[in-house]
Amino acid sequence: MTTQAPNPARVVPLRPPAGADRPPAPAREPLWRDLVGDVLRRERLAQQRTLKDVAETARISMPYLSEIERGRKEASSEVLAAAARALGLGLGDLLALTQGELVRLTSRTAAPARGRPVSRSGGLCLAA
Repeated sequence: MTTQAPNPARVVPLRPPAGADRPPAPAREPLWRDLVGDVLRRERLAQQRTLKDVAETARISMPYLSEIERGRKEASSEVLAAAARALGLGLGDLLALTQGELVRLTSRTAAPARGRPVSRSGGLCLAA
């Protein structure tokens, strides 16, 4: 009597591979500090200015500005306003650019919340 090796095509795993039964993790929304830092760095580089130059003009330390640009520090509104002014922007300009970046990033990945209308204006809506 001969024994046959099991046919690999007929082998059925007893349990699914680890993580196969879990739904995919939802995309993480970007942090505001990361977006603000990205906008500040992009504006500085577009003006071909150094970190040292902008930090001196804003009267903040170069390492602190670097940490803000990298999203490592949550800057106060005063510091953000100073950095924006050093780049020729107002605080409102910086916040609008950052909000636009947030909309751009989240509109591709996030589904609208059930029952809530989605504004496609790309701006802030204020009610009196």
